[in-house]
Amino acid sequence: MQTITSYQQQIEDALKNKKYGSDPKELYDPISYIMSLGGKRLRPLLVFMACDFFDGNTSKAIHPALAIELFHNFTLLHDDLMDKAPLRRNQSTVHEKWNNNIAILSGDAMMVRAYQELCMSKSNSLPQLLDIFSDTAIKVCEGQQYDMNYETISKVSIPQYIKMIELKTAVLLGGALKIGALLGDASEENAQRLYDFGKNIGLAFQLQDDILDVYADASKFGKQKGGDIIANKKTYLLLKALEMVEGNRFMKEELHQWINAPHFDAEEKVIAVTNIYNFLNVKELAQNEMQKYFELSLTYLKDIPVTASKKEALIAFAESLMVREV
Repeated sequence: MQTITSYQQQIEDALKNKKYGSDPKELYDPISYIMSLGGKRLRPLLVFMACDFFDGNTSKAIHPALAIELFHNFTLLHDDLMDKAPLRRNQSTVHEKWNNNIAILSGDAMMVRAYQELCMSKSNSLPQLLDIFSDTAIKVCEGQQYDMNYETISKVSIPQYIKMIELKTAVLLGGALKIGALLGDASEENAQRLYDFGKNIGLAFQLQDDILDVYADASKFGKQKGGDIIANKKTYLLLKALEMVEGNRFMKEELHQWINAPHFDAEEKVIAVTNIYNFLNVKELAQNEMQKYFELSLTYLKDIPVTASKKEALIAFAESLMVREV
């Protein structure tokens, strides 16, 4: 397999030269802005790695990889707007830098550009790639709606939450890998195995994101610290805490007071809820859950008939995603 660095360079070079449109500037400048904010380019990397995993011609991967990255950033743009998030990668979010309406319309244009990019693929599997891309996109939208619903529903179970993050986050990692696998002429069975590997890595990745939202150094994490707590997001940490305070009347009252408070000081709320998490040890419980899905993901690689070195390279990359700073 090629090195991760070489894939990243191909992606960055392609993005650097990408023109999304010129006029009206208010439509296209926000697209250029959010695409320039960087990031790990994880999802397009997975397209390249999956194609190479099956000895495919990775030159065919560039347009589908860019389509995945455009779609991912479109979801971030709209997600930030819905969450009223002020920061993305330590920079102002699009709705903060421009306004809400521009964020909506620029996001819509990004979605269209993503489809145009995918259609530039010269793969004979293009109809199948479009089906996977569309199915993934609608699942992400379903996940986002569940996420918003759960902000106002008092009773949400942990299995409901896991299903939500599977849709909102994990299926995009799985979809990127499946698209890459098909570009590499993998069988449907082996492409699905790689999809399931990616989906479970995605679940572990999102559980880690929940932990980082509360416990990461905000300057390194690139987002508002405790944003999930402020927004009453039904994360694994909050749902586990709600389960565990049932036997502690005073802590239960305190947690529910913060959840239901119509007005509050954001920093004070983050500190108070974090203290409850610390008392209940929910960080460690979330880390255990994260590890469970990571280990499950590895089982899907066992029966794929590729060399051990390729599996090791993919596992090493997945492991690297699990060591973001807390």
